[in-house]
Amino acid sequence: MKLTANMEDYLEAVAFCADENGMARVSDIRDMLGVKTPSVTGAMKALSKEGYVVHARYSGITLTAKGRRAAQDVKRRHELFKYFLHNVLGVNPKTAEEDACKMEHTVSKETLSKLHAYLDKINK
Repeated sequence: MKLTANMEDYLEAVAFCADENGMARVSDIRDMLGVKTPSVTGAMKALSKEGYVVHARYSGITLTAKGRRAAQDVKRRHELFKYFLHNVLGVNPKTAEEDACKMEHTVSKETLSKLHAYLDKINK
């Protein structure tokens, strides 16, 4: 299964909440993403089925190794775009954050590679 933008957002939220609390809870993810509890529960079932998270009913949610890799990949893309938008283009921080959230899900590997190379070049 290729991860959708929504599923990537859920993985990012699980990673963030787990970093903060050691384990993510459905309520934490719900509050962070501004969605309803059944949406989180459904997403966790789907991510669990695909091997990205471990979620037992009425207990916390943890990322598997596969889930950690996917969440880290999304986070790296997000940070790269946020940095580029704010520090290179001068976009205000709030807008850079919002736009990075959208861009992180749709960028091609080629574009990502070229952006990395460009940033490496200008930061030398």
